[in-house]
This record gives sequence, C-alpha cells and structure tokens, in this order.
Amino acid sequence: MLDFTGKTALITGAAGNLGRAVAGAFAARGARLVLLDVDGKRLDAAYPGERDDRMKCAVDLLRPEAVAKAIAQAHKRFGTLDVLAAIAGGFHMGDPVHKLPPAAWDRMFDLNARTLLNTVSAVVPVMLEQGRGRIVTVGANAARQGMAEMSAYIAAKSAVIRLTESLSAELRGRGINVNCVMPSIIDTPENRSAMPGADPGNWVAPEKLASVILFLASDEASAVHGAALPVVGLS
Repeated sequence: MLDFTGKTALITGAAGNLGRAVAGAFAARGARLVLLDVDGKRLDAAYPGERDDRMKCAVDLLRPEAVAKAIAQAHKRFGTLDVLAAIAGGFHMGDPVHKLPPAAWDRMFDLNARTLLNTVSAVVPVMLEQGRGRIVTVGANAARQGMAEMSAYIAAKSAVIRLTESLSAELRGRGINVNCVMPSIIDTPENRSAMPGADPGNWVAPEKLASVILFLASDEASAVHGAALPVVGLS
C-alpha cells in the first residue's frame, strides 16, 4: 500500500469529482491536504469543517498573485509541499474549427494550460528548495489526435502534455518527477447526464484514475519521468 504519511499533497480542482476522489485517496494513505478550488462554497460542501491535517483555499488559478499567496500559506502551515496533483481544467465541444468562437479557445487554454502554468510557477520553487517533489497533471486521451468539434479542448490538453514533458526535462535530476495521466471519459454524474445513451461501463471511474495519480506521486514511481499515461477504463 502506498504511504504518504508526513507528506503534503496539493490538489487543484479539489471540489470536483476527480478532485474529491484524489483527495480521499491521499488522505486514506496519511497525507496532509491542501485543497484548492475556485468555488469556496463547493469546497466547503465537499470538505465540511476544519481539520489540522488539511487546508482549504478558495482561489482563482487564473490570478497568479492569488495562487502564489495560497501556496505560500500552505508551505508555511505544513512545512513541505511534496505532491502537486494539478486536476483543475475544463471541457468544451460542439463547434467546428471554422466556427469556433475565440472566447471558447481562450477559455480552454485558460482553464487547462494557464491554470497549470500559474500553479507550477508557485509550487516548483518550493520543491526545488526542498530538493524533492512529485507533479501529476491531467491531459486527455482524446488529445492524442485531432477530433471533430473538439479542437479547442484537444489543443489545450495537448499543451498540458507538452508542458508536462518540458517540466520533466527541466526538473529531472533535481529530485522532482513530473508526469501526466490521459483519461478517456470519466464516469461522473455530469457525463452520464450529458451522454444518456452511452455505456459508462466503458468509462474511467474517478477512484481508478485517482489510484494511477497516487502511484505517479509515490516513491515507487521514482524512475518515471515525463510519461503521458493513457487511462481508459474497462476494468
């Protein structure tokens, strides 16, 4: 069993379906939690009350100064930042490339790539000072190739994968591992509602994806660098 006792895991998008699954998995293995989400009410609903081993931060990841302040507060409180699970993101589809609204393009890159850039800008200096750390990002299996009416999402998630690889190349050998998971459709209530005719048995359960993220964040994955790992369910 993976053990994160004495370690601190920072999770962005912590109030979402995958964020809650990842937080629960880290907590069950002894980690302290730093839980970031843009929606403070949703964050409090997902994690009611206050606990000594976790910290909740309602923060807009598109505001670099707010992200830096939250990271500094977390580091001061817990002393270490051992894991970043960069889960925050967003999805858009339905527009062909020639009709794609510029706002949809900007929104996908903001939610998926810009939030990651702002977070690692604050977290990586802390990990470099410690001489250790694990970063796991969330790409998408769909980003392996272009698909109809998903261009902005696929381009943004492709950027996440390339950023992950670049970070890994920069930080390998300095005690920091950076890797990416590429899930197919995640089995959430929202996706079931949006696709009532689909078979969710072919999708990825959040808990299964969380297990892969935990492995990549663990000492057992110390030899894995810059991987973009498809996680496509069916088990």
